[in-house]
Amino acid sequence: MPPGQSKVELYAALRRDSRDGMSNRALQCKYGVTWSTVNKALTSAWPQPRTTTASARPSKLDPFTLLIDEHSSSEALR
Repeated sequence: MPPGQSKVELYAALRRDSRDGMSNRALQCKYGVTWSTVNKALTSAWPQPRTTTASARPSKLDPFTLLIDEHSSSEALR
């Protein structure tokens, strides 16, 4: 994907070149993407939104956050 090009623009370019007769392999080489990206672009006009994963467990530092905050505030006073 060229710098500054959004995924939507990339998908549109892939679909346009595919309509003009380029093979999937040629699309991969031209745009520097994998076969799965080409297939996703040809099956859907819009890319899938990024998913965020929620933290499954609390941080191991959670019991010490107050101590860390106190220490960092005392360091700032020095």
